[in-house]
Amino acid sequence: MTWTTLYQLNTIFISMVMEAIPFVLVGVLISGLIQTFVKDQWIARIMPKNRFLATIFGCGIGIFFPSCECGIVPITKRLINKGMPLHAGIAFMLTGPIINPIVLFSTYIAFGNDWEMVGIRAGLAIAVAFSVSIIVSFLFKDLPFRIQDGQAAAAHEHASSIASVRIPVRKRLYEVIVHAVDEFFSVGKYLVLGAFIAACMQTFVPTSYLLHLGSNPVTSSLVMIALAFLISLCSEADAFIAASFRSTFTVGSLSAFLVFGPMIDIKNTLMLLGTYRSKFVFTLIALVTVFTLLGSLLVWRLFG
Repeated sequence: MTWTTLYQLNTIFISMVMEAIPFVLVGVLISGLIQTFVKDQWIARIMPKNRFLATIFGCGIGIFFPSCECGIVPITKRLINKGMPLHAGIAFMLTGPIINPIVLFSTYIAFGNDWEMVGIRAGLAIAVAFSVSIIVSFLFKDLPFRIQDGQAAAAHEHASSIASVRIPVRKRLYEVIVHAVDEFFSVGKYLVLGAFIAACMQTFVPTSYLLHLGSNPVTSSLVMIALAFLISLCSEADAFIAASFRSTFTVGSLSAFLVFGPMIDIKNTLMLLGTYRSKFVFTLIALVTVFTLLGSLLVWRLFG
């Protein structure tokens, strides 16, 4: 290993961490605000009882939570702990990093002011998230968090008892900061480890090895899914990378890159494994992979 290689590894690693940290901070702050100010009754009141309507609701609320995949895991966990159904929470977690206005606008700019690619990305993301979340709702009846059921119940009861007492706003804001700091260090270690693995992949695995596999729609979509997972870009920046592949890959395979990466990459896979049980995480990854591949093939048939 040469000094040049080490320098490249260090540069990619630091840039990835520095790019992600602001969004993780936004995520844990939103999580703290939800924990402190959002009452369980509010979630129950606005959430549709129907499984399918609740999932559609989950797919849509990402518009109002501008967070990338680096910060979406703690927000989703907090919403589910507050009473949001698992399928609605997962739908939000998968679509939130894609359909928020910042990401859609960056996609529009990256593809030369092309609204078609924006529509393809948003539409495929919602279709994949809806399909995956509905299946998850049938496969997992209990919440698949790593925290023990007794601890979760105690934490929920403690939060409810605090919420029932009128607390000064200043003290509540202090609670937001304390919660955000705890959540940041809980999530941060997975971010750093994931960024390091992704940087190693980018440094030691030549992209050309993957590019020459993109000779047909199926393998090209699989290659772009693999690239999205390994490169682990934030969703605010990935459209510019995808646009650079326009001369090499089809619209279908580019859509696979733009949808799969924000849903599943190295960084948030480790965050998911730190939050949910392994069986749930690997099932989720498999479902997202299958539906993203199928959706990208449909996009290829329709748009080339």
